[in-house]
This record gives sequence, C-alpha cells and structure tokens, in this order.
Amino acid sequence: MQKKPVITKSKLSLLLMALPFIVLVFLFNYLPLFGWVYVFFDYKPGIPLSQTPFVGLKFFELTLNDGGELLNVLKNTLAMSFLGLLTSPLPLIFAILLSEVKNKTFQKIVQTTTTLPNFISWFIVFSLFFSVFSVEGLFNTLLIKLHIISEPTNILGNGEAVWYVQTAVAVWKGLGWGAIIYLASIAGIDQELFDAAKVDGAGRFQTIMNVTVPGLMPTYIVLLLLSISNMLSNGFDQYFVFHNPLVAEKIEVLDYYVYRIGIATNDYAYATAIGMSKTVISVILLFTVNFISKRVRGQSIV
Repeated sequence: MQKKPVITKSKLSLLLMALPFIVLVFLFNYLPLFGWVYVFFDYKPGIPLSQTPFVGLKFFELTLNDGGELLNVLKNTLAMSFLGLLTSPLPLIFAILLSEVKNKTFQKIVQTTTTLPNFISWFIVFSLFFSVFSVEGLFNTLLIKLHIISEPTNILGNGEAVWYVQTAVAVWKGLGWGAIIYLASIAGIDQELFDAAKVDGAGRFQTIMNVTVPGLMPTYIVLLLLSISNMLSNGFDQYFVFHNPLVAEKIEVLDYYVYRIGIATNDYAYATAIGMSKTVISVILLFTVNFISKRVRGQSIV
C-alpha cells in the first residue's frame, strides 16, 4: 500500500515562502487573461461591456486581412528575433572565458560590471546611448576631431542599421546577466572530468571543447528552444525608448504595435486580438519545439 505524502514543517515553510510569488504570478500573468473577452466585442472606452455590440471573430478576421503594416511589423519582429538567436551563444562564450580567469578578484569585478546593465532602466540606457552615439555625441565628436570622418553619422537614426544596432544594445544589456546561468552550469560540471582531462594531457582549449562545452550544451539547448518559442515577443521597453520617426518603419515590433493600436488609437479589441493571436502562436511554438526536442534528444523542456 502506497504511503500518503506527509507535509512536514519545513515543506510548509517553503510553501508559505513561495505563496507571495504564486499570488503575484496569478495577478500579473493569469488574471489579465480575463481581458481576452474584449476581443469578441466592439469595445469603446467608457461604454459598459453589457451595452457593447457582440462581433464574434471580426477582429481575428481583421488580423488575417490586415495589409502591409502588420506584415512589416512581423518582418521586424522575426528579424530581431533571428538576430537574437544568432547572438545567443555570446553569453555562453563569455561565461566560459570568465570561468577561465584565474584572478578571482578580477573575475568578480568583470562579472559585476557586466551584470549591472541588466538592472538599468531602458530610459537610462537610451540616454546613455544618445549621449554617445547621437549626431553631436561623444562618438561622432571624437571621430571628427581625429579626422576619421568629416560629417557626423546618425547611428540611432539610421533605418538601414536599426536591426543590428538594437541587437547590439540588447547584447550589451543582457550579456552579463545571461552568463550567470552558464556560470552556474559550469560550477555544476563534475570536477573529476576536468582532472581527468589534465591527466590525459589536455590543454586549456582542449578541456573547454571536450569538457566545458558539452557540459553546457543541455542548458544552451533548453534556452535556445525557449527563445524559439518566444520569437514573437521581443519586448516593448527597448523599442519604445529608441523609437523615432527616422527608424519607425524598421523598429516597430509586434509588442510595440499592440501598444500603438490599443493605447495610442484606443482600438482595444483589435489590439487584444493581435496579442491573443501572438500568445496562441507562442504556445504552439513552445509545444512544437518541445516535441522536436523529445524526438531528437530524448528529453523535453516542458
């Protein structure tokens, strides 16, 4: 006869400690889902939902029949996500290089310095990049004084380079924070494997390629698959603060488009339809990559 699980005092304490975070997740991630009901009504602010005309799937049909604007937004979203996937190995590489530093004091200084940008507000990040890379910023002023260029370059207003600029900004902000996960994974690799590599005469590079990298691959693949499932969610803050008329066509991603349609033009129902569609597609992508991972690697991420 199977024994019933016993809730000990320590387990109860852990449950009570986690309870506030469970409540926060419910309030901010699940409770807003009740707002999806607006997608089925021609909602106007100030009019009770009971007095609002029911339109069924009208706004979902509009998303399918939307012209070039939504297609352009999707192109920007997928381009940014693809560049993010291309740069996803950088935190792994940085973590490996950082773990190879023998001077622990220097290692901690570098780790702290590179992690701090993650906690800086995007408004402050924009102010920093504007002061450095604007037409009259430090970068252009220095190049002109060194006679490298004769006319200033508007990097933040270059529509052709905006995808790469925003990718670089995102990498700068999240590199140190992303490396923390891989540093924890490196610490979890069996030390005997490193000792065995030294006994076999492996150099530092050979040890990295044959011990460290294979030990980090499971973590990297899980994060990569999660990133693929989240390709339609680039975030909002970064593109909101860096948005300007010169790059508007290339910087507008799906999250910013939903904000502009819903908040700026008060078309809440249509914005909800787009956001709801994005969520459903993201869930489908998540279970798809989970299925592929289970078939290829024999392990699932969900």
